[in-house]
Amino acid sequence: MQTHSSEPRFFLIDCNNFFASCERVFRPDLAHQPIVVLSNNDGCVVARSKEAKALGIPMGEAEFKLRPLLERHKVHIFSSNFSLYGALSKRVMASIESLVGSVEQYSIDECFVRLKPSQAVNALEIARAIVQRVQQWVGIPVSIGIAASRTLAKLACHLAKTYCSEVFFLNGSEEQHDSLFAEIPVQEVWGIGRRRAKRLNEAEIYTVYDLKYADTAWIRRKLNVTALNTQLELRGIPCIEESTAPAEARKTIVTSRSFGEKVYAQETLAHALTAFVSRAAVRLRKNKLLAKGLAINIASSRFSEQYTDKSWQISLVRPTMDTQVLIEAARQGLAKIFQPGIPYARAGVLLFDLSSSHVRQGSLLDLSAMSHELRRDTLMHTLDSINSRYGHGQIRFALEGTEPEAWQMKQERRSHNYLGNWQDLAIAHCKN
Repeated sequence: MQTHSSEPRFFLIDCNNFFASCERVFRPDLAHQPIVVLSNNDGCVVARSKEAKALGIPMGEAEFKLRPLLERHKVHIFSSNFSLYGALSKRVMASIESLVGSVEQYSIDECFVRLKPSQAVNALEIARAIVQRVQQWVGIPVSIGIAASRTLAKLACHLAKTYCSEVFFLNGSEEQHDSLFAEIPVQEVWGIGRRRAKRLNEAEIYTVYDLKYADTAWIRRKLNVTALNTQLELRGIPCIEESTAPAEARKTIVTSRSFGEKVYAQETLAHALTAFVSRAAVRLRKNKLLAKGLAINIASSRFSEQYTDKSWQISLVRPTMDTQVLIEAARQGLAKIFQPGIPYARAGVLLFDLSSSHVRQGSLLDLSAMSHELRRDTLMHTLDSINSRYGHGQIRFALEGTEPEAWQMKQERRSHNYLGNWQDLAIAHCKN
């Protein structure tokens, strides 16, 4: 019995080569030019324009290994500029919302849209309008998959990119869809990772078509209910829904970095940890959470003759979102695990035992402490608001250091933060 329904219910909207496309927004001279974006410390390729892909530049390869190829083809190389990418992502989502009402953001460059019944009849026209508006308002090209379920919409978007089409609508017959699915490897299905794909291959399930028609009882028995839902979604039965319940609170918040250069001084490490704590605390407050525990980690390179990897943690007396309290705890821990003479290569901060800031245990024996904490919370939110408006780091703790230091990431090819820093605003020149 066929269970497929061609009724369009979902869009999956994916920005094309997002990081590379972001770099082009304020650099129209880079249109049709090969572009790669590098990871932290300018280490590996994490994004490529379609022109760079055509040159055979692999994802994840170290930049120094690719240097001859990059130079030979005059590839434009950029350091990651996440402030710019995040700001453009918000504009993309706002542009889409202006046409469909609301979106379910899945990642920095992807979102789902659940169509209303009144919108479904005009799905193709709405999708084309979204492509045009995002390009016109933001300058980012997008691909859209339209289908009866989220999983099928993801596949439709994959087909849009495969066939260089802005929009791909899975609205054909069952036989037409199956002929497409028979050519798509099973690992392209949303939620099927490498490990699960390997297990499916061992059971002679190699393509999307194979998974769609695999024995349902076997899927449930050998995999789990999530895989079963995926199979049903491939048959056009929506089973994966955006939860209407409050999202489960995050369990941890981690901020860690590899250093641009080796660090030997304890005070320099302290500046790095202070900066990492500050960033983690901003995320803590953004998610309306308190942290009861903090852990730090400092380590040298695994290839160093003086290899070391030390961690320390503490449970705080009271849950907090106060950056200063967390900084003091981190510096206390550093004093206990720092070893002189070690060439430290990375460090990190972990906030754990998180709880909602709306549920805070008070004490009738110390009402003044509660009042002080609430005033500090207001101060922290004020700092976040100022930095959000005028740019990251405009107001920061002096313990972070005031000058660029060895621990800071290498970003030698970073573009301007055109949307988050007054000094980086684009300049328009008028010629007579």
